[in-house]
Amino acid sequence: MTPSDSLDRPARSDVLAVIPARGGSKGVPGKNLAPVGGVSLVVRAIRAAQRARRVTGVAVSTDDAAIAAAATAAGAIVVHRPAELAGDTASSEAALGHAVEVLYGSRVADLGVVLLVQCTSPFLTGDDLDAVVAAVVDDGADCAFTAAAFHGFLWRGRDAAAGVNHDPGGRLRRQDREPEWLETGAAYAMRADGFARHGHRFFGRISAVVTDPARTLEIDEPADLDRARALAHLLDPAGRPGPGEVDAVVLDFDGTQTDDRAWLAADGTERVAVHRGDGMGVAAMRRAGLPVLILSTEVNPVVAARAAKLGVECRHGIEAKGSELADWLAGHRLLPARVLYLGNDVNDLPCFEQVGWPVAVASAQPRVRAAARAVTTVPGGHGAVREIASWILRKDQL
Repeated sequence: MTPSDSLDRPARSDVLAVIPARGGSKGVPGKNLAPVGGVSLVVRAIRAAQRARRVTGVAVSTDDAAIAAAATAAGAIVVHRPAELAGDTASSEAALGHAVEVLYGSRVADLGVVLLVQCTSPFLTGDDLDAVVAAVVDDGADCAFTAAAFHGFLWRGRDAAAGVNHDPGGRLRRQDREPEWLETGAAYAMRADGFARHGHRFFGRISAVVTDPARTLEIDEPADLDRARALAHLLDPAGRPGPGEVDAVVLDFDGTQTDDRAWLAADGTERVAVHRGDGMGVAAMRRAGLPVLILSTEVNPVVAARAAKLGVECRHGIEAKGSELADWLAGHRLLPARVLYLGNDVNDLPCFEQVGWPVAVASAQPRVRAAARAVTTVPGGHGAVREIASWILRKDQL
């Protein structure tokens, strides 16, 4: 370590989190957009960075249009990575340096800490990120990484195995050994000026920041993705949003506010049944100041009639629901991560990908339930809208 690596630390306030997310992945095709717990890996990483109190900016470095769209919808800055930095041999450091150059340029003196956040660690938390930043900003480390305690015995070689971190002839008991630290691969914080000089995530005084080993999982192959999906309901925070976590609600109509059945008259007109409790739920959300939109592919005028009775905005007869939702979110200047969408069928999936709270009714199609972050206890047309109102409003607002 040179003196310049530990002394003369300028007072720089910006903490930039950069999430490298290439479109290509040989081990798990389409990995960064693969959902875990109803949320894609890249969006999970974005949300972890957004929850970190010490992070001032969140950027996604990508060469892929679909990843860029998902990142933008989640509220991250997108840095379009050039082809020469998007191949299999391109390093995360190269993407990190490019993002800093694009976003800061001549203002790089404003940047205090660069934070590398990996999509492949789905259970990373905002607290984990705050901890590695604190190791650099508060504790004087030049760089820091997330680590988990490791007590395993390592061997090198198979046919003539030799102990690596132990003496096979006289091993200490686990409780008598000093723990070693396993690099989790989830997050790395580094002084921005030091990173600029060294071009690598490790330099100067390095700090291992202890994280929960139960959350240590890197997705490098399909089996890892299966394990992550199996663990999501155990390790993710409560799946339902609480009061104050949602800024707007978007509702599908058929199968969500109805039971997906229709009565067809001889003249071709249709009638559907709706639930009075859903009307009460919508009224309560409106009183609380939450924008509510009904978004449907159905052209039946009953959809508009229902919206008019509830006093909410309606867009129906919409084929491309995802594009229409993106337009509505932009027009209302809403942060997608704080929007709830309630749906039941596969045409709702493009909308699920854009919002922070994709919710399926209990009667939803299996693919929709699998993509949802939460599922109501009742089916569509039986009070599912009233149920979500009970999640996101205080008792005195219902």
